[in-house]
Parts: sequence; C-alpha cells; structure tokens
Amino acid sequence: MAAVNPFAQYQQNAVLNARPGQLVLMLFNGILKFAKQADLALEYKDLPRAHNALVRAQDIVSYLRETLNTDFRIGQDLDALYDHIHDRLVQANLKKDREMLAEVNRMVRELKEAWSQALEPNRAPEQEPMEPER
Repeated sequence: MAAVNPFAQYQQNAVLNARPGQLVLMLFNGILKFAKQADLALEYKDLPRAHNALVRAQDIVSYLRETLNTDFRIGQDLDALYDHIHDRLVQANLKKDREMLAEVNRMVRELKEAWSQALEPNRAPEQEPMEPER
C-alpha cells in the first residue's frame, strides 16, 4: 500500500475547494514557481532541468488561455497578454535567457497583484467619504 503524502493531499483539497479567482492566483503562483526553478537551473547550467521547468510554466499559461472567455474585451486583452508571456517563456527556453525570465516574472507578479486586489472581500471602489445627513 502506497504511503499518503499529506502535503500533496492538502494541495489537492485546496485546488478542489478553491473559488475560480483563487484558482487563477494558484496558477500564477505555479508560473512564478517554475520560472524561479528555471532561473536557478540556468544559473547552475542545468539545462534539462531549466527546460522542464519552463515547459511546465508554458503549460500553465496555455491552460489560462484555454479557459478565457474571449467574447468580452477583457478576455481578448488577457489572451494577448498570456500569448506574450507564453512567447517570452518559449524564447527564454530556446535562448536560455534569464533576462526574459525576469521580464515574465515582472508581468506575472503584476497580474497576480491585480487579481489579489480584485479578490479582496471588503474592497470598495475608491470614493470620497459621504457626509452623514442631518
């Protein structure tokens, strides 16, 4: 009988019980994780490991693109951005270029921050405080 990995089980439960917005954040975290692994592998000249990490990051970006609803302008804009990120990951893999990875990291971190802010439960639109009526 195989041993149960409690961490893997926890991760699986987190994914299965997450809301759609939280899943997107998890996917962004995955891209960042694999980009970091690739960067470290490139630093140490471990090209097969860098390749594998970059392919995993590319797969996540491809999944994000596949799940977009491009009937709306925001979906079309995100598709174009994800396409650019995917292209940079492919180029970073082909050229073994750490600067391209740094560019991807910046873009994904900005996206993640925007999603995080949008998902804040008590976030109200910026507006002037209202004076109480007398």
